[in-house]
Amino acid sequence: MPSFDIVSELDIQEVDNAVNQAKKEIGGRYDFKGSKAAIDWDRNAMTIHAEDDYKLGAMKDILLKRLHSRGVDIRALTFSEAEPEGGQMWKIPVKLVQGIEKEKAKEIVKLIKDSNLKVQAQIQDDRIRVTSKSIDTLQECIAMVKGSKLGIPVQFTNMRS
Repeated sequence: MPSFDIVSELDIQEVDNAVNQAKKEIGGRYDFKGSKAAIDWDRNAMTIHAEDDYKLGAMKDILLKRLHSRGVDIRALTFSEAEPEGGQMWKIPVKLVQGIEKEKAKEIVKLIKDSNLKVQAQIQDDRIRVTSKSIDTLQECIAMVKGSKLGIPVQFTNMRS
């Protein structure tokens, strides 16, 4: 039976490239000369450090611009509120969202079932497997999910006939 998977994944290499480009741009800007502004990055989360709100906002904008230009969907980032770090420093924790959470997966499955397409959707860990007898029906399902506003980036992988 033809099937495909709905996943929410990030290209970690592109995120790494975007973070490095943002660090380079911040290092070269005149308004950041002599500041302790930095971006820490570790495959699951990142933290933006700066002395004041202006620099935090500028760094966030630079990071978002670089991520977008590298083709990373910025809906996969969750920015927390700025919090004091100590020594007149502030930080913004940023979480990278990978995988589809259970509540969001249930919402997607309900959306698929309510569409009255002849497909079956199953939640498998952090992905959703959709099967049908017809590839055309699967393509209609892909178009319907792409057109819906889910709030998370989704990709369609593992298409089998």
